[in-house]
Amino acid sequence: MAYPGRPPRGTERVAVVSDVHGNVSALRAVLADIEACGIGRVVNLGDVVGKGPRGAESVKLCREACEATVRGNWDTFISAKDRQPWEHGQWVRDELGDDEIAWLSGLPNTYELVMSGRRIRLFHASQTSEFHRVHVRHTQEQFRGMFTNTQFTGEFTAGGASPASAPDVVGYGDIHSAYLEVDEGLTLFNAGAVGNHLDAPSAPYAILEGVPDLLEPAPFSVSFRRVPYDIEAEIAVALELGMPEADAYALELRDGIFRGSARTAD
Repeated sequence: MAYPGRPPRGTERVAVVSDVHGNVSALRAVLADIEACGIGRVVNLGDVVGKGPRGAESVKLCREACEATVRGNWDTFISAKDRQPWEHGQWVRDELGDDEIAWLSGLPNTYELVMSGRRIRLFHASQTSEFHRVHVRHTQEQFRGMFTNTQFTGEFTAGGASPASAPDVVGYGDIHSAYLEVDEGLTLFNAGAVGNHLDAPSAPYAILEGVPDLLEPAPFSVSFRRVPYDIEAEIAVALELGMPEADAYALELRDGIFRGSARTAD
């Protein structure tokens, strides 16, 4: 029987996940939902490790399921130094093998594609770097800046676009809050955080739908899904493995409380 949400002929859907953060329970639930929806392409916006207890398994699953993964801030600093400056960071690194660390350190800054005449650029946090954050509430200057070509992003050349092109759709992660904003002919979306959701107690991801590799305008959409999963089972794994800051991790997953202090989706 055909799945009712399958796209019409000629279009394709791409799932965009982000901020798995070592939460295998959430990642497995999201990947199962993506498969049930008949979506064959998955792009990952980084922060595969950190915060949660199973970074090595998260790396393995992402390498198997995702056609591309960009580098997040946690991926950068966990893979950059043998010794981390705080206990939790060192615990996260020690859980990884040499192969996982090498993979994280070699991830690209961005991933680009073309769908239905839209030039789409995906990165972790902003056009400046994986460390430069753009919140839900931002200025118009920050909004426009997300669509510019920079030293970090390079020029936009996917799908045969001219080197002078810039994206008109940008997706990112990092802030752990999913949202969509359309203005001045530009579309900005945040895929949310699969494994460290601070906006609602479920695992979100985004779906891009359009005609792949088409430079002419055609129907296109950005939508979101949220997937329930066993949060208590994930917390139990963190406690069983003796992960430092497991209590703070539990607060984040259960109540959206960021490392022990209230946080709004900004």
